[in-house]
Amino acid sequence: MKINCIAIDDEPLALEKMSKFISKVPYLELCGTFDNALEALHFLKQAKIDLLFLDIQMDELTGIQLLESLEVKPHVILTTAYDQYALKGYELSVSDYLLKPISFQRFLKAVERVHQKISAQKKVSSIPKKEKKQAQEYILVRSEYRLQKIWLDDILYIEGMKDYSRIFTTKIKLMTLQNLKKIEESLETPPFLRVHKSYIISLNKIESIGKNDLVIAGTTIPVGGLYKSTFHQYIEQQNLIG
Repeated sequence: MKINCIAIDDEPLALEKMSKFISKVPYLELCGTFDNALEALHFLKQAKIDLLFLDIQMDELTGIQLLESLEVKPHVILTTAYDQYALKGYELSVSDYLLKPISFQRFLKAVERVHQKISAQKKVSSIPKKEKKQAQEYILVRSEYRLQKIWLDDILYIEGMKDYSRIFTTKIKLMTLQNLKKIEESLETPPFLRVHKSYIISLNKIESIGKNDLVIAGTTIPVGGLYKSTFHQYIEQQNLIG
């Protein structure tokens, strides 16, 4: 992985030394050197740079002013002979602050830190994003010798009867050899909720609620003791009944 970088310093000897340091590090790619911050600013607005070696005290435009004018900031290592700017540098989230004269050992430590940061960022960005799960719209249930599509919006309630179930919808009533537990595993909660050992209901289709039962499409459905607490919690959370 190559790290594109530039160096900005109005001292020719300091700029030459920085260029030599950069050339010794295999993963650093020097894309330019500048002895004028204004020229560097123009370059940065046109090129994609990963790392900026930046002197602070320069004529016309200081390193701090240059940083503050950048909308998108690369990783920055400040290079200066004055330590009073350290706090300001860290306020601007620079990666490191090197005091002149800079040793190669100290330089290498700073660029290694940046290398690790960029490597970590690339690893995160390379992880495939999970596709947004599409909203479930229907289920397929086996009825006789066919798979029948049942639209979820049409389901009123499902009644379990030992090894088979009856699905009541707004359009049809369907018998299936799938047991209630198997059907429950294919439905999302909410809007579907088990309210009794023998019933799964659509919370959206409830017409009224009693002490131990509820009504859907004119049919009274019992609410079992084991399911009552969970059922009433969903009712309160979803504010389904005014």
